[in-house]
Amino acid sequence: MSSPAAAQPAPSNLKRVVAASLVGTTIEWYDFFLYGSAAALVFNKLFFPESDPLVGTLLSFLTYAVGFAARPVGALVFGHYGDRLGRKKLLVLSLLMMGGATFAIGLLPTHATIGSAAPVLLTVLRLVQGFALGGEWGGAVLLVSEHGDAKRRGFWASWPQTGAPAGQLLATGVLSALTALLSDSAFGTWGWRIPFLLSGVLVILGLWIRLSVDESPVFKAALAHAAERKATADRAEKMPLVAVLRHHWRDVLIAMGARMAENISYYVITAFILVYATTSAELSKQTALNAVLVASAVHFAVIPLWGALSDRVGRRPVYLVGAVGVALWMFPFFALIDNRSFGGLLLAVTVGLIFHGAMYAPQAAFFAEMFATRMRYSGASIGAQFSSVAAGAPAPLIATALLADFGTSTPISLYVIAAALLTVLAIVCAKETRSRDLADVESGTGRPVEAGTLPADARTV
Repeated sequence: MSSPAAAQPAPSNLKRVVAASLVGTTIEWYDFFLYGSAAALVFNKLFFPESDPLVGTLLSFLTYAVGFAARPVGALVFGHYGDRLGRKKLLVLSLLMMGGATFAIGLLPTHATIGSAAPVLLTVLRLVQGFALGGEWGGAVLLVSEHGDAKRRGFWASWPQTGAPAGQLLATGVLSALTALLSDSAFGTWGWRIPFLLSGVLVILGLWIRLSVDESPVFKAALAHAAERKATADRAEKMPLVAVLRHHWRDVLIAMGARMAENISYYVITAFILVYATTSAELSKQTALNAVLVASAVHFAVIPLWGALSDRVGRRPVYLVGAVGVALWMFPFFALIDNRSFGGLLLAVTVGLIFHGAMYAPQAAFFAEMFATRMRYSGASIGAQFSSVAAGAPAPLIATALLADFGTSTPISLYVIAAALLTVLAIVCAKETRSRDLADVESGTGRPVEAGTLPADARTV
């Protein structure tokens, strides 16, 4: 049911909301991806020095995967309170937690200084990062989705998604500059700390922008309606998690399936590639980082284009292009890298990220449109983050293990293709959501409804 509180915001206000979400997600992903790049390049030597190089990399990626394990917990906690208290408060908290953990990693003693306590502390801080990111994504994309208009929701909601390539671009760019300016010895001794300490400055900037925006008008209207209904009906509102599992379990499963190819392909293309390019293809760290850097810039540019296209043709067709494209690209992807040239590596990563963008861009609006307002933060976050445990978390680990066992990229390609098939199946089973009004998706069924067609106790779940 639409309400005056849910009226469309002024364009300037919407742009400010988009900017706040984009800056916040960029910083959060910068922190998260910085760890992934460092895990591939230096953490194996600094925190697991007693292992042989490949085993050290596996152990390093294992701590990387721990961050994904914490993301569903973050999704549950932040989703619950985000649906109860609002999107903005939880987004400020997630930014503080992520930035604080990243800054602390920059101060962390290594194995040479404190022994086995170093990887333990590293793992704890990685858990905090994962917990914070599990709550960040849902709130950021919902704040934009619920402020924007239905006709261009795919475009506007895709901008927080560009925070991922922007964060990757920033993290890779800083690492690339440091590896170019510093010797391997200097970078391994103290240079790697600089990007982590830089997070403290970025968090201050992010908080300044994020605190300037208002709460979602759709959420405020739903909260007021829920309070009124509770007072007149004299009954407590169901917990958001319970409501999601009761009314939207199918949508949660679809969201999880949709994430498989998107999540796995991204971490193979951007994180594992640093291992593959520097070992099997025998390219330098600088070459690999530069390729990811340029490709991330292209990725940033195409995401809003894919988002705008999803407003015209629908979320499902654009998502399917990405899933099928990634599957078809995997064998050429590794073949180009095996040519051991910067041009081949750049083309491989760029095309891979363009196809990834076709899945990632419509994802924000697609997932938001599946759930009712008072359970939307929980539903979108649970669907997105629970899948990350089986998808993004083990992806670099599995890819590295497959490379160690088989010595070839073929099983890695088949691994990504299998994930793409799961995503295609999920999208085929999904319903198109492009025409839904978020203020009207309140029945708990996920179907678009007309004002006045629902009973009073069902309009704002």
